Amino acid sequence: MNKVLGLDVGSKTIGIAVSDGLGWTAQGLTTLYWEEPNYDSVKRDFQQLIDEYDVNKVVIGLPKNMNGTIGPRGEASQQFAEFIKGTFSIDVVLWDERLTTMAAEKVLLEADMSRKKRKKVIDKMAAVMILQGYLDSI
Repeated sequence: MNKVLGLDVGSKTIGIAVSDGLGWTAQGLTTLYWEEPNYDSVKRDFQQLIDEYDVNKVVIGLPKNMNGTIGPRGEASQQFAEFIKGTFSIDVVLWDERLTTMAAEKVLLEADMSRKKRKKVIDKMAAVMILQGYLDSI
């Protein structure tokens, strides 16, 4: 059954989550390190994820300013979405991710996770929250 990938795209890391086969829940997968805007540095990784998890859609967090406008990070996410769509011929959804990184940080703080450990999983956690928000809406 087709699955959905959720991405939290940053300038140095990309948090990745995947849906279950029924499209109900999101699980954190991994964090890729990359050098924005060198899309070739992650092309093989994404091809592997799409093949391995039989992905037919990618949800990318779109960071908006609180007033709804799109700043430089939002534009970078839109460009990444174009890369995914154009390279892999796959459906891409941009999902309003305002507050997801802060929400992820709060969850990890409440879990009493050390700063060092939080830094390792925060992007993956944000990707889970982006994807779960999308899955809950459909």
